[in-house]
Amino acid sequence: MQEDYTLSEKRKFHIEDGILIFLLILSISGVAIMDYSTDDGYGYWIIMVFVFALFAILIAWLQSKHQEGEFADIVKEQSLHWITSLLVVGGAFLLQKSDQLTAESASLVILLLLSLATMLDGLRIGWRFSLVGLYLGASSIIRAFYEPFIWIDSIIAILIVTATFLWEYWMNKRKDS
Repeated sequence: MQEDYTLSEKRKFHIEDGILIFLLILSISGVAIMDYSTDDGYGYWIIMVFVFALFAILIAWLQSKHQEGEFADIVKEQSLHWITSLLVVGGAFLLQKSDQLTAESASLVILLLLSLATMLDGLRIGWRFSLVGLYLGASSIIRAFYEPFIWIDSIIAILIVTATFLWEYWMNKRKDS
């Protein structure tokens, strides 16, 4: 029985780490797209709200198999969180359409909003999701201040992935002791 639990925990770790890596790749892509075309970057980040929401629901669903709670309740909670986030992103969209924000400013604001939504959701579903949120927030600030931001963002993403794997390795080694 213990072996089954350990295997399922390892499988869950691999899935969550795969999602972490995928979201970081999507984030780097979004920052690069934003640099190429602010209008395209703006639309990209709106779409990413939906993508992040789907992955958050997937992670919550995986965790519901190991914890108490109905899947319907989890989907409801996640949906409310991400719909609310999308409403705020819609506010940034309206500010941009009213010429209160440029497309580039709106992209950065949406990136920060996605960062906040991801970090807050990470408090519920796991620290890996919070790391992605921190990464998004850092990327928006780095992009505003540094020209070679894509290299800096890439290095940070590699460090996050490396640290995650080292942390999991250390935790597994500690469990086995």
